[in-house]
Amino acid sequence: MQVELLYVILALIGSAVLTIIFKALITRIGENLYTNIRGGTPRAVGIAPFLVLILLFPPPGNYLIAIIGIAAFIDDLVGRTKIKGLKLEFGQLSRGIGMLMVMIIGYFYFGPVAILIALMIQPLNIADMQPGSACSTVIIMASIIVLGIMALTSTIYYPALIVLAACVGYAPLDYKGRIMMGEIGNHSFGVSLGLIFASFGSIIGDYTGSGIYGAFIVTLILLLLTSVIIAFIRRKNIKNFLENKITRPRFADYIMDVLTGGGLGDLLRRVILKKKSITINNRLLIILGFRRLVYNPYTN
Repeated sequence: MQVELLYVILALIGSAVLTIIFKALITRIGENLYTNIRGGTPRAVGIAPFLVLILLFPPPGNYLIAIIGIAAFIDDLVGRTKIKGLKLEFGQLSRGIGMLMVMIIGYFYFGPVAILIALMIQPLNIADMQPGSACSTVIIMASIIVLGIMALTSTIYYPALIVLAACVGYAPLDYKGRIMMGEIGNHSFGVSLGLIFASFGSIIGDYTGSGIYGAFIVTLILLLLTSVIIAFIRRKNIKNFLENKITRPRFADYIMDVLTGGGLGDLLRRVILKKKSITINNRLLIILGFRRLVYNPYTN
């Protein structure tokens, strides 16, 4: 227990110190890792908690964090560079390959729930579009897992505390809008949350006798809860974004935006719908957010 507690303390201090160091380095280096947003903001400072997580999060989970972090960092570095002859960006390809690798390699360790672990990347990526949102989400959900496992087993689940500490160490400058996680940060935290969700789900599955099916369902519920929290935190921004696309968007549209929005979501819409436009008139489907699900930005 003393060693595990030491890891939590190291995660907090290490993340805080590395965040300051990488903020200074990225500001000096510039290039694609520095954006003009808010008068100039270093991106990809999420490399600080990423390094902490791959060093301190227990295996095999840290292998998956390393895989997605490297794939995401390539996206941060190359930006939105197009692949010659394709309507695809290098960053999108790298992140997509990273997600598939997390699913495939994770399957051998965690079973079908590895799919949900990888899909946690999507909501965290959307959360990172405004200062502090991703951090708030990680802090809330990691705290829920710590308290939930403690209530069920009377033990402290240190991997969740490591995720929480790494985020808290990084968070102050993010809340102030002085840094951005970048893809490496939000993807790493997404997979980290997926891993601790799966652990909680496994405990519930064993406790109820539902096994891997129970673990999958619990992890899915936690993924959806995470998306609801992000939609609530970012509701004003999402509303402003959707009002130009959907008449009087509902809260379910906000949730659907978190679950399916962004570059990868729009890429799937381009592949599936091409330039087709779908109109949703069914009241129930409207309430469930299907207008956002099928909104195709490539129609025009």
